[in-house]
Amino acid sequence: MKPLFHPDTADIQLSSVLYALSDPVRLMIVFKLKQAGERACGDIELPIAKSTVTHHSRTLREAGIIRTRVHGTQRILSLREDDLETRFPGLLNSILASYEDTVEI
Repeated sequence: MKPLFHPDTADIQLSSVLYALSDPVRLMIVFKLKQAGERACGDIELPIAKSTVTHHSRTLREAGIIRTRVHGTQRILSLREDDLETRFPGLLNSILASYEDTVEI
């Protein structure tokens, strides 16, 4: 299996993070990871097809927002909160707080 690309903390770009979080489904994935912590890709309830979840998780991973690790046949997703806080202090919490105010949970 080909290794998954994860940018180093110093290489995370603001434009990539904002682009990745501009999609409602990706924002929902990040919000759910923030709430529940590390989760298997298939355990996150989303109103989209599994193949589309793969695309969205790849976009988030390559932007430096999530980390993906392979565990058997599953892909485990976790939020790179510390890396994002180091790179852009307060950004993720601000975006997620705003998101939380606009959705019914």
